[in-house]
Amino acid sequence: MDKQHILLVEDDINFGNLLRDTLTFNDYEVTLERDGVQGLRAFKQGTFDLCIFDIMMPKKDGLTLATEVKEIDNGQPLIFLTAKGQKEDIIAGYSAGADDYLVKPFDTDVLLYKIQAIIGRKSAEVEEEPDELTIGKFTFFPKIRQLDLNGDVVRLSPKESDLLKMMIAHRNQLLPRSKALLKIWKEDNYFTGRSMDVYVAKLRKYLRPDEGLRIENVHGEGFRLVDES
Repeated sequence: MDKQHILLVEDDINFGNLLRDTLTFNDYEVTLERDGVQGLRAFKQGTFDLCIFDIMMPKKDGLTLATEVKEIDNGQPLIFLTAKGQKEDIIAGYSAGADDYLVKPFDTDVLLYKIQAIIGRKSAEVEEEPDELTIGKFTFFPKIRQLDLNGDVVRLSPKESDLLKMMIAHRNQLLPRSKALLKIWKEDNYFTGRSMDVYVAKLRKYLRPDEGLRIENVHGEGFRLVDES
């Protein structure tokens, strides 16, 4: 079984190394970064079961980092570590999207229990993904990435499947380009935009047999999956 991967962003060298070693000893894979800029770069390049951010950091503080991470993946589990325990500080942390908040110094056993609870809850949510979704005349099986029309099956790539899931979640509504790019490609730039356009064209081709389905371009904003069924 693969180890669960944690992104730890902590500027205190000694404390960061100690916490990394503690998590590693408890069978987690840990990526340790020293400031918010490095942390965001690491997040865009990897996939993490949990993020643990210090709040007071150079270059980019933890609250800003968390906000940017949540813009990429709103469901990313996150714990804040901080020396600031005032009520307004805790509220600011939860407002930035934290699942939990620990004030230094803290017992590492408490942190480990919180990590287990948060990752376990996230895993349960993933398992609740439906086995199938109906879209027009098609049946979409997201877990195995298959699109079925009366027994005619198309096997989707991971990005095609993720993009179709987002479009279905926004069915008959606008799916902003930036939201899809940051969620799936983790970058919003010219090159990832062109890549997404290719995948949208592929999805249009797959859905073409159903005249009640179409993917519309909303100029300068994004896409809309129109389902007239």
